[in-house]
Amino acid sequence: MDLDNLAPPKRARRRWRRAAAVTLPVALVGTLAAVASPQAFANPTCGGFEYNVVSTWGGGFQANVSLTGGTAGLNGWDLEWQFPAGTTVANAWNVDWSQSGTTFKGSDVGWNGTVASGQKREVFGFIGSGSATAPTGVKVNGETCGSVTPVEPELEVSRANVVVDPGTTASIDVGFSAATQAAATVTTARTSGSTAISVASGGSLNFAAGDTSTKPVTFSAAANAAPGDSATFTVSSSGFEPLQVVVTIADLGEVTENEERFLTMYDQLSGTDSPYLHQTGLPYHSVEELIVEAPDYGHQTTSEALSYQMWLEAAYGQVTGDWSGYNQAWENTEQYAIPDLNPTNYNPSSPASYAPEADAVTDYPTQLDFNAPVGDDPLAAELRSTYGDNRMYGMHWILDLDNAYGFGECGDGTTEPVYMNTFQRGSQESTWETIGHPSCETFDFGGPNGYLDLFVGDSAYSRQERYTDAPDADARAVQVAWMAQKWATEQGAQNQIAGSLDNASKMGDYLRYAFADKYFKQIAGDCIGISSCPDGTGKSSFHYLLSWYYSWGAGLNGDWSFRIGGSGVHQGYQNLMAAYALSEGGLQPNSPTADDDWAKSLDAQLDFLEWLQVPAGNEGAGAIAGGATNNWGGNYGNPTTSAEHNGLYYDEQPVWHDPPSNRWFGFQVWGMDRVAQYCYETDDARACDMLDEWVAWALSESEISATDYSLPGDLEWNGEPGAGLSASVINMSKDPGVAGAFAKILSYHAAATNDAASQTAASNLLDGLWAINDGVGVTQTEGRADYCRFGDEVYIPEGWTGTMPNGDVLENGVTFIETRSFMKEFDGWDQVQAYIDGGCTGPAPEFEYHRYWHQVEVATAFQTYATLFE
Repeated sequence: MDLDNLAPPKRARRRWRRAAAVTLPVALVGTLAAVASPQAFANPTCGGFEYNVVSTWGGGFQANVSLTGGTAGLNGWDLEWQFPAGTTVANAWNVDWSQSGTTFKGSDVGWNGTVASGQKREVFGFIGSGSATAPTGVKVNGETCGSVTPVEPELEVSRANVVVDPGTTASIDVGFSAATQAAATVTTARTSGSTAISVASGGSLNFAAGDTSTKPVTFSAAANAAPGDSATFTVSSSGFEPLQVVVTIADLGEVTENEERFLTMYDQLSGTDSPYLHQTGLPYHSVEELIVEAPDYGHQTTSEALSYQMWLEAAYGQVTGDWSGYNQAWENTEQYAIPDLNPTNYNPSSPASYAPEADAVTDYPTQLDFNAPVGDDPLAAELRSTYGDNRMYGMHWILDLDNAYGFGECGDGTTEPVYMNTFQRGSQESTWETIGHPSCETFDFGGPNGYLDLFVGDSAYSRQERYTDAPDADARAVQVAWMAQKWATEQGAQNQIAGSLDNASKMGDYLRYAFADKYFKQIAGDCIGISSCPDGTGKSSFHYLLSWYYSWGAGLNGDWSFRIGGSGVHQGYQNLMAAYALSEGGLQPNSPTADDDWAKSLDAQLDFLEWLQVPAGNEGAGAIAGGATNNWGGNYGNPTTSAEHNGLYYDEQPVWHDPPSNRWFGFQVWGMDRVAQYCYETDDARACDMLDEWVAWALSESEISATDYSLPGDLEWNGEPGAGLSASVINMSKDPGVAGAFAKILSYHAAATNDAASQTAASNLLDGLWAINDGVGVTQTEGRADYCRFGDEVYIPEGWTGTMPNGDVLENGVTFIETRSFMKEFDGWDQVQAYIDGGCTGPAPEFEYHRYWHQVEVATAFQTYATLFE
């Protein structure tokens, strides 16, 4: 068995609050869970009005509004109310609105105007400043629609993470999110940690009833306090949930502008109340649940997100000297993302049985061929000798943190987080055509054979575990470890992260499986036909590049196991910094041949990227084309290209065809970020020349000013290496994550070459990104016309039937949303449903997403610029 890639009751959502340490610009944000109770009133059109304060922070709040149709229902609505004095709306979505003094007026925007009798519908949301205390005098279509449930005040702090220099002080603000009914006293006291940190003032603060102003608490650090020491303080008031504030000693000196921006975003992304984090501390893909990308809903997480969490915490260590978060990120990764699978039986001479990939999803299941020849696994014996067992030390690529699917761990139905998978059926399978299924297949869900016989044909099926590694995420974890090693060494604190660095080195040891052909066939030209392509021996199956995945698994009874490499190689996955770290940069793995393998990889990656770069004189000169494979079509088919590089055939869209995998400009910046850092750190002429050409192209296609930015969105490719290779930009984008990564590239390029234009562009990008931080994080409004694809068919073969854990039926003809009906409970579904019901015409649904990787790219862009220039 091998892999190609990789409703229960709705769980309670935790309330969350925002903390803002500095004045933030305000922009839009998507709606989240309601917390107020509906009220019904005698009104023929308006049967109820709900004003829900979703979250509050120092000086601001987010709220949403729901309407219930009365006996006659609502066919369009206009509403107005009176705010408390000083409360204003900064931005709102899904509503035409205005405010004059304390009077707010709003009306529907078409799709959300109809509310049937008895139906409750969330119709709009907004960001406000001032008191979150509920408005009064609510009228809908000119008629009174009742009073509003009072807003429950919460105790708040402006920052949950504070850094302070030895011998200095730092302050936070404390207060209440809304008017209190009675006077209150707020106390702040150290509950654990260093005694060199204390409350200098504000340890006991008195608030009158209804007082929504904030008051300062000042922390003091002794002159002899040691950088890296920390203390936890509890802020409490009778009748309110207490809050914790962590104060860390750091040798900051003067905090620069971009360090302050970084620290503010760190506060948004970390802490027990952060909306980005599951209760385990693992990051969600996004704050919002209703989002479909590679993860098919927002409260999954990926190994990508975990590697970004390591990056965030390493940057925090560089700024503050506190490395506890970086170590904790590795502990969480080991506990939840690296499967503890140690099969007793693995034969390196027969690593896996062949299952060909197919061109179309409708060609699945494909038949397992136990007689097809495969090559030898060149790593298994060395790794077992080095580490003493048959475990694999790599991150599985996706987890269902909230267990929304209901698989639970190994079929128990309840445990979260959960190892799961979606992609399984070749390169043409889009996210919208996948079938969610558990990594631990116990046959408790799906059909009689679980989900296995949807993907592969076999004479008999066995219960099993199978996992897939995304090598770009593991390589990013290694890249970040190298940075952490550098920064901690500069602080004299390398011993504090020695264990985490060892983990990264070990991960790099196993990451070499990404160098191998899927079935360990020789990397040579004309590798056509599974029986004709020569089997690999030794390391003749290595292309030494980072492929799209590698996979492993075993039967639950332990009588068999498998490992496969990856043949599809994408330019955006290559990581020169990881290869440098693992070959000569101080993170060399323990296995005797690992550092030599990574040295070969470093050279191979440079060769590969140079081959893929659009040459001077062609349109798009400097851009990096898609990639290559030695296993055409995933079934060792006949290539349709004449371009070949070291036994690999050029592939414009390796592995992923819907949409084409190298269309997105984001893969350009992900890959080039590592080239830029490698150029800066090593001054390698090959990398620096490549970087110069890429930056010139990317800047020429971008619009960056002191107040705004627009970057390439999608690319179109023509020709191939050696035969008229070219790239053109077909649309523009304001993607914040891509902009953050681009800012880092420009920063490294400027630092390496003293290029003033790159530094100015980086600085302007950072200013533009800071301007779209809405108090939760950076976000831009996105139109999602692709959400029409919620109605796409998810192919199930004729005659196959089964069920999802929540009872959703799997059978021929079902759609994406019919296999994931739990998503209809997510905020924003009404908007998508209206778009689909309207035939997917007119304006596409719009959302303001807070993706975790976006936030970390931007936060670390601030830290990178500060480190290099401030």
